[in-house]
Amino acid sequence: MSAITTQERIAEALLQVKAVKLQPDSPFTWASGWKSPIYCDNRVTLSYPEVRTLIKTELAEAIRREFDAPDVVAGVATGAIAQGALVADLLGLPFVYIRPVAKDHGMGNQIEGELPAGSRVLVVEDLISTGGSSLKAVDAIRRAGCSVLGMVAVYTHGFPQAEQAFAEADIRLVTLSCYDAVIRQALATGYISADDEALLKEWRKDPAAWTGKK
Repeated sequence: MSAITTQERIAEALLQVKAVKLQPDSPFTWASGWKSPIYCDNRVTLSYPEVRTLIKTELAEAIRREFDAPDVVAGVATGAIAQGALVADLLGLPFVYIRPVAKDHGMGNQIEGELPAGSRVLVVEDLISTGGSSLKAVDAIRRAGCSVLGMVAVYTHGFPQAEQAFAEADIRLVTLSCYDAVIRQALATGYISADDEALLKEWRKDPAAWTGKK
C-alpha cells in the first residue's frame, strides 16, 4: 500500500472532524442556489487542536517551500482570519485581514491591521470555490500599493472557473487538499460507496446544473 500523501492526510482530517461533509443522497443548498453533495466549513478545525496544528504547520511549510519570503500574511475574512493569524505567528510575521468590503462606519477600513505600502503579501484562505471572494481580497491588497506573492488555502473544489480566474489575476494558488483527495479518502474509509463516488464526480462536471438525482 502506497504512503498517504499530504493532500489525502489533510482530507482525512477534514472528514474526521466533519469540516467536510458528504451527502450525495441528501444534497446541501449553497447560498448561490447550487445543489451540492459536499459542504466545507474549515472553521470547525479550529476546535480540534491536533487538526488545527496540522493545518497551521502545513500552510506555513507550503509558504516556505513555494514562495519567496513575504513581509506580511493576510487572512481573508471571515473563514481564514484565525488560520492566517496562526500561520503568521508560526512564521513570525505581521498579520492583517481583508474584509469583503470596506466598513461603512468608523475608519471605513477594508484591510484591518497595519499594511505598509510596498509590502510583499502572502494571502491565506480556508476554502476556494469559484475564487471570487478570494480574488477580491487580492484586489484590495493591490489597491493598497502592495504586491501579492500568492495564496495558500486549506482546500479547493477545483472548479475550472476558479483556475481560470486565478490565472487571469496572475495569482499562484497552492492548496493543502482538494475535492479529488477528499473523494479518494472517503471511498478508502467506507464513508461513501462506489455509486456515491460516481455521483460526486458528476457534480464536479457541472455543479450549477447538478440535481443530485441518480
